[in-house]
Amino acid sequence: MPMNVIYRGSADLPENIPVFPLPGALLLPRGQMPLNIFEPRYLAMVDDSLRDGHRLIGMIQPDPSHQDSAHPAPEDKPTLYKIGCVGRITQIAESGDGRYLLQLTGVARFRIEEELKVATAYRQCRVTYVPFADDFVGHKGEDEVDRKALLEALSAFLKANNLKTNWQEIESAPTEAVVNALSMMSPFGAAEKQALLEAPDLKSRAEILIAVTEMELARKTAGGGEPPLQ
Repeated sequence: MPMNVIYRGSADLPENIPVFPLPGALLLPRGQMPLNIFEPRYLAMVDDSLRDGHRLIGMIQPDPSHQDSAHPAPEDKPTLYKIGCVGRITQIAESGDGRYLLQLTGVARFRIEEELKVATAYRQCRVTYVPFADDFVGHKGEDEVDRKALLEALSAFLKANNLKTNWQEIESAPTEAVVNALSMMSPFGAAEKQALLEAPDLKSRAEILIAVTEMELARKTAGGGEPPLQ
């Protein structure tokens, strides 16, 4: 999805951003994520994001492994992973029944430096994009990805689950788009999605995706049941 704004580096992005905690949601640079916004606090978040001109929302997962059972976080304010991905609103439509239908296009990953004390019902954080400078460079590392192994793992997964896909579209797509789209659409849990997000480069992300897919296939073959779908 082309954007009207070009982000060349971390200096082009604000350090204070709204964050949208969503379990199982994975946004990656240049990936597209559809969102159905209906909670009042997130409707306000979208309105504010459009009003300030940045049109940016930080997608991040709640971190279930760091919930303190003795002092649990409120349901509406769960503990968050430290790494997320900021996306720009590139499509928006009103549903007519009070919802927004959005599409976010991923820009760059971020690390939370501090959660801000704000008056808004939605959460905001001060973040840094500096550790993820390569996110601003499209197609970086594509030549290092074992694309053949990735597509073989995908084919085996689809076959095991009686699923179909448009192979012509996949085979014609750039390697970065294939790796990131498959990562975002993968039916794995929060920990696996976070590992894919935090992979240091495209080659590592592809290797993690292959490994997790092969583990799910092995579990299914061993009679462990269907892979968890989200």
